[in-house]
Amino acid sequence: MLALAHERAVAIQAVLQASKVCQSVFQHLVANETLTKNDKSPVTVADFSAQAIVNTYLEKAFPNDAIIGEEDSQDLRGDTGKVLREKVHSLTNGVLSASQQLSEDQILKAIDRGNYAGGATGRHWALDPIDGTKGFLRGGQYAVCLALIIDGVVELGVMGTPNLPIDASKPDGERGSLFVAVRGQGAFQRPFSSEKEVPIHFADVSSTKDATFCESVEAGHSSHSDAAQIASELEITRPAVRMDSQAKYCSISRGDADIYLRLPVSDTYVEKIWDHASGNVLVTEAGGKVTDIHGNLLDFSIGRTLAKNKGVIASSSRLHDSVLKAVQKVLKL
Repeated sequence: MLALAHERAVAIQAVLQASKVCQSVFQHLVANETLTKNDKSPVTVADFSAQAIVNTYLEKAFPNDAIIGEEDSQDLRGDTGKVLREKVHSLTNGVLSASQQLSEDQILKAIDRGNYAGGATGRHWALDPIDGTKGFLRGGQYAVCLALIIDGVVELGVMGTPNLPIDASKPDGERGSLFVAVRGQGAFQRPFSSEKEVPIHFADVSSTKDATFCESVEAGHSSHSDAAQIASELEITRPAVRMDSQAKYCSISRGDADIYLRLPVSDTYVEKIWDHASGNVLVTEAGGKVTDIHGNLLDFSIGRTLAKNKGVIASSSRLHDSVLKAVQKVLKL
């Protein structure tokens, strides 16, 4: 078992600061402006700012570590990127201390450190600076997701969920949590406002009849019709909890729901590793299991995608075999 205490501490600080810049972008560019229906510029600014912050922290602490990030700086460069670049520069520095301020060039270079191709050997980080872009724009759920992969295995995951209630039983209460897991060390939650961590684990549900689904808001991300058939097969009658992003992994890991399905919506779509790496280790450490629809563990060793896997099933270990059987029956595998 790897200790990874320093990596854990750096990842927490990086994700916390990136989450704060996302909150700032929302307040400055979403809440206070009228957006056209297809205006994605606020989430673009947040994506770039969050990636710049996380990559800067990682480069300072672990200069030899590679990074797989979702974004590159092409759209920020030159005259055409000037307006967007200036917004990213201003809002990124708005959450950093005086000693941490970054120049425009430093921000561009930090963003482009996320161009690693991945692989089965050595250390690299996988970053999704904003997972759940539509959730971000509607003021719903989104997550800043960072994972450390060593020799193809996810060893550390940290997720920031700025809009997730700290306590699901108090939906109007305080929001903003970090979820942290190191393989072999358990899963934990802490609020943005405190360094106090509490262990989390799956709910003690022994029968699928008493279980609850957690699924994507967007039908384009996972087949809702197949999920409904699977729920019927498992005799699940409780309404599904629907939310965007890897916040679903956080939600089931602390017992808000029990099963998360990401069912294939096409034969050609391939999952990206940054969409599942941190959630994978969090679920595992909270007492759950994650496989694809064929029952195979997710393979993070082959690059930037999960090319060897199809779909994702995450649930408590106790329920997983039953859920997998129902999924395969409905999908006729």
